[in-house]
Amino acid sequence: MLYKSPHSLPPSDYGGGRKRYFIGLMGASCLLLCLCLCIFLILPWFGLDLLEWWLPRISITVGLCGIVILSWLCLALLIHVYTGRAFAGVYSIRHMTIRFFYPFMELLARLTGIERDKLRRSFIKVNNELLLADFKQVTPDRLLLLLPHCVQNSRCPHRLTHNVDNCRRCGLCPIGALLAMRDQYGFRFAIASGGTIARRIVTSLRPSAIIAIACERDLISGIQDSYPLAVFGLLNERPHGPCTDTLLPLSRLESLVRLFLGLPPQEISTGS
Repeated sequence: MLYKSPHSLPPSDYGGGRKRYFIGLMGASCLLLCLCLCIFLILPWFGLDLLEWWLPRISITVGLCGIVILSWLCLALLIHVYTGRAFAGVYSIRHMTIRFFYPFMELLARLTGIERDKLRRSFIKVNNELLLADFKQVTPDRLLLLLPHCVQNSRCPHRLTHNVDNCRRCGLCPIGALLAMRDQYGFRFAIASGGTIARRIVTSLRPSAIIAIACERDLISGIQDSYPLAVFGLLNERPHGPCTDTLLPLSRLESLVRLFLGLPPQEISTGS
């Protein structure tokens, strides 16, 4: 029987994102591509044997093999997404499949009227659950917390994108609390002003795992660009709109840090 992944988190952790969008659009993408491959099964009926006797056989073989392989890849990934358990070889093809299918899925979402951010949140949820299913503990110096610059208070005069320790920990934004968390657990912490700077930070620090906090678009880009590096994506909170004084789920973040470092869950005091 197919049981739901034990690493599945509630949609509220992903801004309402549900795996059903990813699963449905990927299944539809696979079906459409299989229909395209049916062209190779039809071609022999249009006189290929008049050119060369072996052309119809080659055409049918290519069509059937393509449909079988594509169907297996899609089925393996979809079951892996739902259960958290993989078929043989699915880890080696997971990135290629997601990178290959995702642009097509975005196109289908646009054609069917599905909001793009819903698909993005679904993708982030799927990525995180697959990452947890293949979880590997890391040491603090190999864990990077990467944030966008919009988490810094917009009125702050101190530049933090080159050195987060320039923060005065005034409490007007979450940076001070994150620095205190870094001091406690010892992980790496950086703020990026854009995708190019983020890639430069990752290249220079060479972490084994990244916890990235950003909007849907930036998380998708970062997850795809950083493969095979493990990137766990968390959506930021935007009470003031996009790219201005964004907030973070601090308790959720600390739980993730402890998980990646192999520490037991933090006990919650109930008082007396």
